[in-house]
Amino acid sequence: MKTHLLNIYYLGIKELRSLMADKVLLLLIVWAFTGGVYGASKGVSQELRNAPVAIVDQDQSQLSRRFVYALTQPYFKKPDVMGLYEADRALDQGLDSFAIIIPPAFEKDLLAQRYPTIQINIDATVMSQAFIGAGYIRSILSTEIGEFLNRSYETAQTPIRLVTRVKFNPNLTGFWFGGVMETINNINMLTIILVGAAYIREREHGTIEHLLAMPLVPIEIMASKIWANGLAVLIAATFALTVMIQTVLKVPIAGSIPLFISAAAVYLFSAGSIGIFLGTVARSMPQLGLLIFLTIIPMQMLSGGVTPQESMPTIMQTLMQAVPITYFVRLAQSILYRGAGFEIVWKDLLIMGAIGLIFFFAAQFRFRKSVAQAG
Repeated sequence: MKTHLLNIYYLGIKELRSLMADKVLLLLIVWAFTGGVYGASKGVSQELRNAPVAIVDQDQSQLSRRFVYALTQPYFKKPDVMGLYEADRALDQGLDSFAIIIPPAFEKDLLAQRYPTIQINIDATVMSQAFIGAGYIRSILSTEIGEFLNRSYETAQTPIRLVTRVKFNPNLTGFWFGGVMETINNINMLTIILVGAAYIREREHGTIEHLLAMPLVPIEIMASKIWANGLAVLIAATFALTVMIQTVLKVPIAGSIPLFISAAAVYLFSAGSIGIFLGTVARSMPQLGLLIFLTIIPMQMLSGGVTPQESMPTIMQTLMQAVPITYFVRLAQSILYRGAGFEIVWKDLLIMGAIGLIFFFAAQFRFRKSVAQAG
């Protein structure tokens, strides 16, 4: 047993030296967990901010003028009041995302209880703003109409009083989510790429046969590649979480960072096993890249990190239960966002490790077969 552990250790040291000599891969790791995390957090906003809006005021009443002043920053830019033709042209040219058309005699019809309507034209090519902005505009205009009719916010009574309490992210700050999820995605993607590429590089250079000619077994070779490349990713992920996310982006972490790092270490074994398995299936680096596009990227998108799995078809939810990243995303969100402890995430941790073992032994089964095919 001691001999096996020493072999895994020294082979892992060889992998680390090989990784340190590859400047391109090192640059990729550094960028992914620094600039990549910052860019995904700050650069891609899921919030409505400074949306350009045009208003066609055909009523010219006190109420219609209130609409102009109600649409304020940071959600909307100062509205451009223009004619109907100019508003259509601005919408077609992409200069405005929303065009609010207030019909003639709107205030008069409203006071006479004729239920007039306001037309809102939306540029739906701006997907992130189209859905959110429509709701914001409707809420703002409804509030202004209610105040105008009742002369006071307090006198506007509704049969049901709805109270919304937002937990874990009270201000609904979007970039809190983006940086953490980018770190999780990078852990998954880079581990699979590094481990799979390390195996294929050994096979292409012919050194895998040299290793098998030594008193080594495939499990030792596989385990060394997983722990060495996984350690590099784990160190980078820890830096991203403590420095980039907590210090630079100032995102509050609700749970235990050591618990998350421990869970990430288990997932690194699972992801590394998948990387080895894909390496035994592919015969070259380009084939590995194609396999990642066909398998890993779809699994990452369907894991629940981009959209909730509850909104997906039932068959997709069932299939994703066989993928370890599903459990990693779930427990990572529970720990980092909601402050969950080990007593809550241990089942996901156990299932994730078990799936990793399945892929590990499947990769071992294909190990010698892939070497024989290459020979």
